[in-house]
Formats: sequence, structure tokens, C-alpha cells
Amino acid sequence: MSTDARTENTPPAPSRSKILLEFLGSMNLAITLLAATAIAAVIGTVLKQNEPYQNYVVQFGAFWFQVFKTIGLYDVYSSWWFMTILAFLVISTSVCIVRNSPGMFREMRNFRLGVQRKSLQAFHFNKQWDVPADQDATLHTVSTIVRAYGYRVRRKDHGDHVMLAAMKGRINRLGYIFTHTAIVVICLGALADGTASLKLKALTGAIQVETQDLPASKVPKKSWLSVHNPSFRGSVTIPEGTSANLCFLQLWNGYLVQPLPFTIDLKKFRIRHYPSGKPRSFESDVVIHDPKDPGHPIAATIAVNHPLTYKGYTIYQASFSDGGTHETLKAWPLQSSDLDPQVVKSSVFSKVPVNTAKGPLTLELTNFRMYNINRKETKSGKEDFFNLGPSFTYKLRNAEGVATEYNTYMAPVEQDGRLFYLTGMRTSPAQPYRYLHIPADPDGGVKRFMTFNAWIHDPARVKKVAEQTTRETFAEAKMNNEQMEHRIVDTMDRLVSLFAEGGFQAIAQQVDKQVPKDRRGKVMDAYMKVLQNVLGTLYVDVLKKEGVDVSKGISQKNAQFYDDALTAMAALPKYGAPFFLQMTNFKQVQASGFQIARAPGKIVVYMGFGLLIIGVFLMFYVAHRRLWFWVDRGDGGTRVLFAGTGNRNERDFEQEFETLRDTFERQFNS
Repeated sequence: MSTDARTENTPPAPSRSKILLEFLGSMNLAITLLAATAIAAVIGTVLKQNEPYQNYVVQFGAFWFQVFKTIGLYDVYSSWWFMTILAFLVISTSVCIVRNSPGMFREMRNFRLGVQRKSLQAFHFNKQWDVPADQDATLHTVSTIVRAYGYRVRRKDHGDHVMLAAMKGRINRLGYIFTHTAIVVICLGALADGTASLKLKALTGAIQVETQDLPASKVPKKSWLSVHNPSFRGSVTIPEGTSANLCFLQLWNGYLVQPLPFTIDLKKFRIRHYPSGKPRSFESDVVIHDPKDPGHPIAATIAVNHPLTYKGYTIYQASFSDGGTHETLKAWPLQSSDLDPQVVKSSVFSKVPVNTAKGPLTLELTNFRMYNINRKETKSGKEDFFNLGPSFTYKLRNAEGVATEYNTYMAPVEQDGRLFYLTGMRTSPAQPYRYLHIPADPDGGVKRFMTFNAWIHDPARVKKVAEQTTRETFAEAKMNNEQMEHRIVDTMDRLVSLFAEGGFQAIAQQVDKQVPKDRRGKVMDAYMKVLQNVLGTLYVDVLKKEGVDVSKGISQKNAQFYDDALTAMAALPKYGAPFFLQMTNFKQVQASGFQIARAPGKIVVYMGFGLLIIGVFLMFYVAHRRLWFWVDRGDGGTRVLFAGTGNRNERDFEQEFETLRDTFERQFNS
């Protein structure tokens, strides 16, 4: 064979465009893209999206926070790689639709009347008969029976034989077209409602993400979006009795301000609770004021799963929080002999300057909770819920801006059969609260503890008690050594002072610093006996001041209070606050958190899901079936070759084929 001949028989190499189309429309690419989309959806479901960046830093640490931020895991559905996957998925699916739809439509119309006899005989389902009737009568019988089973019939005379073809369920092919089209429609609808356009504007400098916690009135105009923004999802918190005509869109480590063409006025927020105090449901009574229709405000109640839709804007009940509860507090001094608490009247979100021995501090009330629900296990082993009552959260911020956060319960909490006032502290949101347990006195208050603590911080009272105790001890021992007596009094003063400043740990550190190692144990025991002697005397004086009869000794409850009080006082240095804030009264103001969405693309997404449902139904529940009848003249009659095929549920088609075969046999032999 010559070179020219080989060249003529060699098929031409496919063009690059054809190779690209083959790749984009390939099943392998489609499966890969769908798998990648599924993985991204799992990440977006497991990892809470669009949280403030500081939350992720607390959760993952600085290193992994930066890694995940670079990958774009905090906003998966708007990340560049997810957008790329969606773009390729849309292109790939569109190529499949364009390439395969014409062939499928032709397949739906083509009855294949030119099929060969050998091909029919090779079918798994086929049957032949010699029929005594003539060709026309046989064709009429076959057509009548097949139509009765729901088939459409076409006939073609080939001269030596007649081909009769039947088909039903051809709309099964539309299932493939509808499902592929649905994927494209859903992706386009999702892209229309996504934040990709906002991110592009932010990257190009058209808008600027605000990162400072500012009132909306002070946010720069470059961080404001247009009131005509076609698609967004933002949130806003509105206290009772106030209104808002904007919401905030979380983006990266900041936010954007989205103005609304109407005002939401929150009249009342309600929470319904279970008997334990656990929230059962919450709802908001609102009034919508539209400047374009000032005479017709719209009153409505928004509840969970019952949003309000107004002119294409959907308002959801998303959360609730404090709206600025007014609180009356008592500030009990913890590091001085002053026993009179200072009354502070303030409200949540306000800041109060405070002068203390440690320098100026700022008291920032940050939250109030009416209910604090905890779990406990009952005697039967089941979990139950109980309410610890109201609590408030505040921060003490020093001049350098460093803050310590405190969480304090209003009512005493029972633990081990005793009542304690719980107040927790932490220096970072990543830490759990470490709670100080202040024992409640018989009246349920903190007066006894605060009196005892104030007397420990009173040098004159401590010295007087130390001198009295020492004199009594020397008198009992019939000793008269004035120099030793002064030395013991000084030791008592120093021990009480160390305890007041740093608890038992301060005394232990002093011993470790000044006493040889082999004598530390004995010296520490001696110091503890001396300290207990002075503190016990002070505590008895406190009881006497309250009118408690101690002539017959101290009761078990009062003794237990003493132990609990010392434990709390030893922890006060780590508590860090110069005072204990006790809430005595409050007037609750609640706030409702709304999520406001404008999503024109959701209609497109709904249409896509509708197409997807129809397509899946057509593919799985409608079978495309074909029948052929090769009819020619035989000896004294007609020969019939019957064959068929179905694209789904072969067992069902086999039963239908056998039913048709039996029906034909009865008709042909009758």
C-alpha cells in the first residue's frame, strides 16, 4: 500500500475545540465536579459560615485560622474555588444539554421503521408466528392490541414486508434534559443570590468593608450599599420600643450597611417558656412603615418559621438578646475595710467610669439573661432542666484597654445543700468562666461575708484582735514577756495581711522564700494555727454583732459558713475585681434579632428544583419501551416476527412482553 493510500484512509485528527467540548461534556468531569460540590457542601454545613473572624481565631487558633481563611472555608459558597467549580459545572452541564438534546428529541420521534430482520431476531425478547390470516388482517389485529396497551404505532411498507413499530414512554428522555437543565438553573439562581458580586466590588475598591464597631450613623458612606441592591441577606437587632431601617451584611472580618426602603418598628417581643424556663418559642410584634405609603402601616407578628414578606423582602425571626435592661447594682468593696456598698444604676451596653485602688476602671455592662437553664440528672437517671435565675455579664477595662469579663447570678444557687452567690471571671472569650462561690448568710444575702472580709482588711481591728488573743494566751500560760508578745502580734498582723492580699498561696510563698526547706512544713502548720486563731476570733465577733449566741459554741452551719468564707476569700486575689457587683433589681428590655433577605434568585432556584423533581420522576418512573413487528407473506398466510426492548425495569418489561405474546397467540390461533 502506498503512503498516499494510508494517508487517505487515516481519519483526520480532532480539532482542539472538539477535544475541549468532549472534555467539558464528559461524564468523568461531571462526576468529579458533583463530588467536589458535595464535599464543599459538607464543609459549609459542618463549619458555621460567615461568623466574625475573632470567633474562628478562638476556635482554631491563629495558625489554623489563617490557613482556613486562605482556603476560603469561612465563606465556602462564595470562595473563588467554589465559584470555579460551579462555573465548570454550569458549562459542563450546558455542553451536555446542547450536545445530547437534539439526539434525544430525534430519538423520541424516531420509530426506527428501517430495522433489519436479523437485528430483531437477535433481541432477547422476540417471538415468531405463522398466522393463517392475511397480511392486512394480521396488521390490523396487531395495531389494535398494541394501541390498547398505550403504545403509539407507525407503519411502513417495504414491498416484501411491512414494518409496524410501536413506542410508549418516550417522555422518559425529557427526564435527562430536565435534570441537566435543573442543575444549570439552580446554579444560576444560587449565583444571583450569592455574595460573589459584593466580594468583587470589595476587591476592586468599589465598596469598603468596615471592621470597626461603629454606630450606623458613623459608618463611612463607602461601606453603605444601595437601597436598590437586588440581592442580599443581612441581620439587625432591634430593642423593644425602637425601630430600624437598615441591616448589616457580614463580609470577611467586617460588615456592610444595607439600607431598607421601609422601617421596622418593634412593638413587643415575647418568649414562651417550658416550666423549667427553657425557651419554647419566641415572636415579635412589628409594624412596617413605608415612606411611599405613609397612611397604611402594616402590623404583623413574626415568629420562628413564620416570616413576613413585604415587597420582595423577607423578614425572619432569627434570634433574641438583651436590648438594654436597666439594672440596679450594689458594689461591695473586696479590698478595703469599707463596709457600705455603693449603689450603681445603669443599663446593658452602657459604660461607667470607676475609680479604684488599682487605678481608674471602666465598668461595661454587656448582657443580661433572664433564664439560665442547666441540666441535672435525677435519681431515676433521667436528665432534667432547672433554672438558675437571672444573671448579668459585665467587663472591667483598665486604662490600657485590657478587660476582664464577669458573669454573676442574681440569686444564690444551691450546692451540696448550701447556698452560694456565683460570680465567674475570665480574661479571654476562649476561656471558661472560673466561678467564685460566696456563701449566703442565714438571711440569704452577702452581708455576713462582706462584713467578715471588711474586718480582715481593717488593720486596726486585726491588731486589736491579735493583741487580745496574745494576751489571753500568755495569761493562760502565766507568761510575761512583752517583747515576745509584740513579736507574736506582728506575726499575726503580717499573716492576716498576706492572706488578705494573696490568700493561702501568698503565705506559702513567703514561707518558701524565708524558711529552709526542712523546716517549711512545721512553720507552715504553725502559721496556719496562728492565722486560724485570729480569723476565728474575727468571725466570732461578726456573729456577735449579728446577735448570734456563741456562749455555747458555734453551730455546725455557722462553722461551715466559716470554712466556705475562707475558701472564697483565699480565691479573691485571683478574682481580680476590687468589688463584688450584686444585682438587686432590674427592668428587662428585650431585643429581637431579625434576618432580612432579598433573594430574587430563589424563584429561579424553585423552578430548578421543580424541573429536577419532574426530571427524576420521568427518568425513574417512566420507562421508554419499543416494539417491532416484521410482517410478510408466508405459505397460505402471514409470518410475524415480534421483538421488543425497554430501557428500564427489565423484569417489568419481560412481564409485559409475555402478556402481549400470550394475547397475540390467542388472537392468531382463534
